[in-house]
Amino acid sequence: MESVQAIKQRFEIIGNDPKLNRALEKAIQVAPTDISVLVTGESGVGKEVVPKIIHSLSHRKHAKYIAVNCGAIPEGTIDSELFGHEKGAFTGATQTRRGYFEVADGGTIFLDEVGELPLTTQVRLLRVLENGEFLKVGSSQVQKTNVRIVAATNMNMTEAIKEGKFREDLYYRLSTVDIHIPPLRERRADIHLLFRKFASDFGQKYKMPTIRLQDDAIQLLTKYRWPGNIRQLRNVAEQISVLEVERNISLSTLNGYLPNANDSNLPAVIERRKKENDFSNEREILYKVLFDMKGDLNDLKKLTLELLQNNDSAKVQEENENLIRKIYGTNGEDIEDIEEEKSKALKVLPLPEARTETKPEMLQEDKYHFAEEIEEEETLSLQAKEIELIRKSLERNRGKRKAAAAELGISERTLYRKIKQYDL
Repeated sequence: MESVQAIKQRFEIIGNDPKLNRALEKAIQVAPTDISVLVTGESGVGKEVVPKIIHSLSHRKHAKYIAVNCGAIPEGTIDSELFGHEKGAFTGATQTRRGYFEVADGGTIFLDEVGELPLTTQVRLLRVLENGEFLKVGSSQVQKTNVRIVAATNMNMTEAIKEGKFREDLYYRLSTVDIHIPPLRERRADIHLLFRKFASDFGQKYKMPTIRLQDDAIQLLTKYRWPGNIRQLRNVAEQISVLEVERNISLSTLNGYLPNANDSNLPAVIERRKKENDFSNEREILYKVLFDMKGDLNDLKKLTLELLQNNDSAKVQEENENLIRKIYGTNGEDIEDIEEEKSKALKVLPLPEARTETKPEMLQEDKYHFAEEIEEEETLSLQAKEIELIRKSLERNRGKRKAAAAELGISERTLYRKIKQYDL
């Protein structure tokens, strides 16, 4: 078994960070086996070197090694690329084609950006991992393959599984061994070493003197966060090597090549995550509130109609007040609010005094009148209902937004946004 130092020299890996060394040790240990490996890490950290190490140290080293960038292949053709297709399987399939899993039989396949695979392709890949079987596109004949699969991704796989973008069973089959490559900002002692290596390589490539960094420039180099990791560092070294006439690079010169170099290096407190479910949750709460209000309003109209038919004015007032208390959950402390809501309700349905000579035919007509009003309430837009709910809640809570937000079942921030949106 080769040592970590020997592997670094063989594959030109620069750095002595303990996390990097541990990742290389795991790659060396797992190489002689056939178990699947998942390489994780941010974009640009150099994940592609791990499958090369694993293949070169395995018993498959004399067979084919194929690297596939899953994110670069269109969804409509990725099944054909990986598993092949039969002639006439789809428009343009003028001949039978062998896929990567058939070509690499006995060797190793590196699936880069495996998190970008469509769900249908993930099902096919799971079958290959479980029993080595696959079907060509347009074929019903099962074929066997004996390949070692090494995958890599820069995605947060836990989040991808929660969002339904990646199959959980496939994740556990791929990540039998998980090798994590640390980002460059966690290997600060290696940054200057890498820069010197790149500067030397580009000096030889372009037949120019190798650039050097002044002390203050070295400090900036090591403190910078390097969001693009090694790929970004290499790009900066190449730019400076080609563009700068002065080969002794100062702080101000280097600063011009580093975007946002003066920004704070403190990590973000709030995780940048898409809140795709926020609006749907609020919408469900609003629907529930609206349906409850509709039911209470229908109950109020039905009760009032029955009492009108019985010609009982005192009972109408009493029942309306009780129903309003029920709807708005008051315990008798907000009498003014009750009176206001009661007056609104009574405006919709006049008390019996104004209808002393009402005939049965007129009552029958009023039933249709109520039905029309209910239908009119149902056709109100969700936005109008939402504005009405927010305004009533604010009035009932005397302008206290925190209490109003709690009553509506939404966050204060959402309530502030909607108040501003509707100019309440």
